[in-house]
Amino acid sequence: MIIRSKAPLRLGLAGGGSDVSPYSDIYGGLVLNATINLYTYCTIEEIEQDEIVINSYDSNCFEGYPLSSELKIDGKASLIKGVYNRIVKDYQITPQGFKITTYNDAPIGSGLGTSSSMVVCILKAFIEWQSLPLGDYETSRLAYEIERKDLMLSGGKQDQYAAAFGGFNYMEFHKEDLVIVNPLKIKRWIVDELEASIVLYFTGASRSSAKIINEQKENTSKGNSDAIEAMHQIKQSAVDMKFALLKGDTHALAEILGKGWANKKKMADAVTNPLIQKVFDVAVSAGALSGKVSGAGGGGFIMFMVEPTKKIELMNALGKLSGFVMPFQFTDGGAHGWRIYKSDRV
Repeated sequence: MIIRSKAPLRLGLAGGGSDVSPYSDIYGGLVLNATINLYTYCTIEEIEQDEIVINSYDSNCFEGYPLSSELKIDGKASLIKGVYNRIVKDYQITPQGFKITTYNDAPIGSGLGTSSSMVVCILKAFIEWQSLPLGDYETSRLAYEIERKDLMLSGGKQDQYAAAFGGFNYMEFHKEDLVIVNPLKIKRWIVDELEASIVLYFTGASRSSAKIINEQKENTSKGNSDAIEAMHQIKQSAVDMKFALLKGDTHALAEILGKGWANKKKMADAVTNPLIQKVFDVAVSAGALSGKVSGAGGGGFIMFMVEPTKKIELMNALGKLSGFVMPFQFTDGGAHGWRIYKSDRV
């Protein structure tokens, strides 16, 4: 039997960073995000040999391991091993031989939530394989615990829930890791207008979000008033953008996006750099109304808002730089898994 799964990546529209502890524990966080048609993928194949074969194209790990109830976390394919260890432990699964293959549509460090989406994707494959009783909330919570607590990887909570639920979501983050996901029903013409107004550009430089997130956490813990006030404004931008989005007011969306980026840069020194600033300068000169780096900052993808009639001019200007424009569309579906039996294969 073969199990496959896929989970979408996301664009953070507003409020990103307010989902990171300790800020979310003290003040509560609000995030507005939406999934796009870029995905992470996982395949699990049952094999007769008593071994676990890992083919992780996203982390460049291609190794076999003796069958065991726990795989050592050694920096190689940590996301796969973290999920496997937790599933076997929590659900008392009897180990059996299998091969697991993972890959994704965007580079690690892209700012689109690739790592968290991958954890959710791997979880979905194991959930389907072992028929585990986990809904979207339970899957998201478990993915968060594996990534942030078991593997000790820095980050917030929004990415796991975005990957599991899919679509446009207005998320609330409270103390004790309580998360409430409010799906937004956006009219089709608004989604079309938003897609026509956004250019997604990859800077060509991946980045590690850990340093930026750790600095953000430290600023909150130490009571840095400027950084905390900036995060308050970022959280408020999620509220403002929700109303603008529901009304289809793209000019307001562009203004809110720009203010959010201005406040984001106050959160940590590494959020921006000369490369990012150069891209922004080129984009604004070509007609971009505003923009923000997706995710924690420092590199990866930048999302620009532009008048649709000037979109080609902006794309052409960005095309002269070292990165590339990534076509995309918004998607409604969240992570899911399915089974393939040998008799079903063509």
